[in-house]
Amino acid sequence: MTGGHTSPIEETARVPDTDASPSPADMIAEVIGLIPHAQSLGMETIHATRGMAIMKLPYDERLVGNPENGVVHGGAVTTLIDTVAGIAAITTPKVPLRVATLDLRIDYLRPATPRLPLFAMAEVYKSTRQIAFLRATAYQDGPQDLVASATGTFMFVGPRPPGSKH
Repeated sequence: MTGGHTSPIEETARVPDTDASPSPADMIAEVIGLIPHAQSLGMETIHATRGMAIMKLPYDERLVGNPENGVVHGGAVTTLIDTVAGIAAITTPKVPLRVATLDLRIDYLRPATPRLPLFAMAEVYKSTRQIAFLRATAYQDGPQDLVASATGTFMFVGPRPPGSKH
């Protein structure tokens, strides 16, 4: 991400699903449109496949927690991880279901480097009829450059009612 180089993650093409249900990319587009804070923060989906998602949070001085060094506030990192994990959970079933975060445990490993975007990846490693279990990471120059590591559980709360905005 330094020197204007594009991350290999950013260059990854979306992986299409082969069944007739909505593609993860279609699910993501609809879901992100319903999350005002994700739009306000400039979050974007970089890659999505069933049960896995990668998102980007561009650096923004409005998100800085310490003005002396320009480090992004931990709350912004938490929001990115919670959002990408929710997206991964939503794309797990064949028919997208709304989810609620039951538990999210985050280990902050280092401060994010100022002026660089943050990426987060989440993957469902176990899913039942009611619960999705996930692992997630936040990083900058690549998945080996961790800012934070997380585990979480999300509960499926049902389909979004037709015509509803929430």
